[in-house]
Amino acid sequence: MQARVACLSPFEVGTVRAMFRGRHRVDVVLVPPPPAQPEVAAACADADLVIADRRHKHRIDRIVLEQMRRCRLIQQAAVGFDSIDHRAAAEHGIPVANAAGYNKESVADWTVMAMIALIRNSFRLDRQLRAGHWHAEDLLRGPETMGRELGALTVGIVGMGNIGSAVARRLAAFGSRILFADAVPRTIANAVQVDLDTLLRESDIVCVHTPLDVDTKALMGKQALSRMKRGSYVINAARGAIVDEAALVDALLSGQLAGAALDVFETEPLPADSPLRGLENVVLAPHRAGATLEADARLIDVVGDNLMRVLDGKPPLNVVNGVTAASVR
Repeated sequence: MQARVACLSPFEVGTVRAMFRGRHRVDVVLVPPPPAQPEVAAACADADLVIADRRHKHRIDRIVLEQMRRCRLIQQAAVGFDSIDHRAAAEHGIPVANAAGYNKESVADWTVMAMIALIRNSFRLDRQLRAGHWHAEDLLRGPETMGRELGALTVGIVGMGNIGSAVARRLAAFGSRILFADAVPRTIANAVQVDLDTLLRESDIVCVHTPLDVDTKALMGKQALSRMKRGSYVINAARGAIVDEAALVDALLSGQLAGAALDVFETEPLPADSPLRGLENVVLAPHRAGATLEADARLIDVVGDNLMRVLDGKPPLNVVNGVTAASVR
């Protein structure tokens, strides 16, 4: 039997077919670039499998879900799944899975790089040298050029999942004191689980690696940022809406925070008039922390393996909405 696969991610037909390694015959339906909600709804209506949009632009909302008559799995081709109404999908008996862990090493590498760049003023000093500084009259030896050692600092990790634990492993090699807050009790080597308030109060660097959901939106808002150590740092490589950008800008301008590193934003691409673009103590990246050749190759395998599990009659892995077997209508 040929399975119909609706692909909302920017993959080519050949790439999607290759995910099944010749074991299953599939009919692949692609959709135009976003915005294209009518085409998304039409493609998903009769799909057996849906590959959600890794760009988080095409949305699978309740309206789309109500038209889906035979879907056995919505597979997100990313870690974040906030473009899918996973609760409504559960109501309709449709499993939603993500590609948990496929880019954990890449994002963890970027996160530690961002920490070091912030505490050593790396990017700021690079810009100053390129602008002509560092000469006999300007030796760049002021106190503002002095850095910190990562091993001397306490790092708080918000969300100790695949990426958070990969960050913790790297930090342990530096000798940092590691705290973490997570909704699930965990035992992690070289790290201590605490409540969020304790983490904010005691950490020199706070990095965010929790999913975006109703209870984590604006988690790092005005109140949370005000509870952090004065002169500390925030790093967000999770989802943009977890950090309130207006509150973050205020904290950076007031000196409450010494700096921030952001790979994700409330609006993407980051608007040209965003005040974040003009702050010297901010490291910015265009949502590419997880973008490595190794991670991309791993993604194809993770997505393909889960799609084949369902076609083989097995329950999908990495389900985020509690539904392990679809109720086909």
